[in-house]
Amino acid sequence: MKRCVALSLAFVAAMLFWLRSAQPLPAADGQPGNPLPNIVIIFTDDQGYADVGCFGATKIKTPNLDRMASEGIRFTDFYVAQPVCSASRAALLTGCYPNRIGILGALGPASNIGIHDDEMTLGELVKQKGYATAVFGKWHLGHHPQFLPPRHGFDEYFGLPYSNDMWPQHPTAKFPPLPMIDGQKIVNPNVTADDQKLLTQQLTRRAVDFIQRNKDRPFLVYLAHPMPHVPLFVSDGFAGRSAAGLYGDVIEEIDWSVGQVLDTLRRLNLHRQTLVIFTSDNGPWLSYGDHGGSAKPLREGKSTTFEGGVRVPCIMWWPGQIPPGAVCRQPAATIDIFPTVARLTGAKLPDCPIDGKDIWPLISAQPGATSPHEAYFFYWGRELQAVRSGRWKLHFPHKYNTIVEPGSGGRPGKAQTRQIELSLFDLENDVGETTNVAEHHPQVVDRLTQLAQRMRQELGDSATGQQGEGVRQPGRLAQ
Repeated sequence: MKRCVALSLAFVAAMLFWLRSAQPLPAADGQPGNPLPNIVIIFTDDQGYADVGCFGATKIKTPNLDRMASEGIRFTDFYVAQPVCSASRAALLTGCYPNRIGILGALGPASNIGIHDDEMTLGELVKQKGYATAVFGKWHLGHHPQFLPPRHGFDEYFGLPYSNDMWPQHPTAKFPPLPMIDGQKIVNPNVTADDQKLLTQQLTRRAVDFIQRNKDRPFLVYLAHPMPHVPLFVSDGFAGRSAAGLYGDVIEEIDWSVGQVLDTLRRLNLHRQTLVIFTSDNGPWLSYGDHGGSAKPLREGKSTTFEGGVRVPCIMWWPGQIPPGAVCRQPAATIDIFPTVARLTGAKLPDCPIDGKDIWPLISAQPGATSPHEAYFFYWGRELQAVRSGRWKLHFPHKYNTIVEPGSGGRPGKAQTRQIELSLFDLENDVGETTNVAEHHPQVVDRLTQLAQRMRQELGDSATGQQGEGVRQPGRLAQ
């Protein structure tokens, strides 16, 4: 039995009444008999903040994403919960900080844990309302059958169980063969380089086909591209296209994929009843140099809690519900997608605590809308390293790796371990986190420190030795 059971009907009714009175639900103007909104989430892997045209890319062309932004809303301050694969995906799919549900780091082929049966995923959330659900691409929340998407609310699954670098042909590591899974069945036990070249297009075709087959009922599609995580692969049609080498080619093929999805929705006349979200799981893997992306003007990248690691490009699109060309500069995060989808679909939230909050007022660009969070908290593993509240970002003393010699050609470069002391940054005036202003704003430091201490009590902190009262266990491989 799910430990995260549905909220009581009375509580849900009261919550929905308040939400409707505070901000009206979007009009359901879709096809007769299908008033519920469709949800499409396109999630890339290791794509940097500045790897999209409308976020600053100059050598990579992303016309479909740029059009999506011009017809929808662009979030300038959008965050992931942790700057690493599995932890980030766990947060997206459950609305929880990954520390709450015990999914940290990047689960590999030797891992015996995964998402717990009792955690409610986005798939299970909308299943309450009769949605068709699918995952196409990278899962990375446990590769054993009990952890795969069909056991967690998704009707269809086709893709890879973990990351591209967890692959025997990756030049810097030795792993067992990388399998391709359809449902819960391994359909290709050893994915080759030739298979990888076709993967972006193959996943896109599966997503488009799913949308076409379910056009007369509400659906949720989670299209989780394994690219541009190294090692990089691109189809022959996109090879050599960009001015940014292989990495740029890969991004331009992902942009094509976005265009295919949006064109399908327009062609089927589903565009006015579908929310499409595009974002990335963390910042760029800077160690790989020309095979990694860019987070400019942000500091650092993947595996750090500086802005370059946790702030990601995000575009949302829903013609008729999101005003075209809108820009949101309020902080928001992937943990907020889960409760927002619950609000839009009328689905019941789980009974156990989640961390995200409804951000529909931000998505729909309602006048005066502000972030519903007092603060966001950034862990690396079990260590609470930073907290953002409004314009302020406070880093607690911690070590991090910075790249001193970027790699090239698919091989990593050299990193150096550094230490940051207690540092406060004013992100409105210093988005690159260059100038510590802690001594000038002691009251801000005290307030954010108090917020962090409350979070340590709830989710723990290895730096202070706290365990956390609200931590739940991950799923473990059945013996």
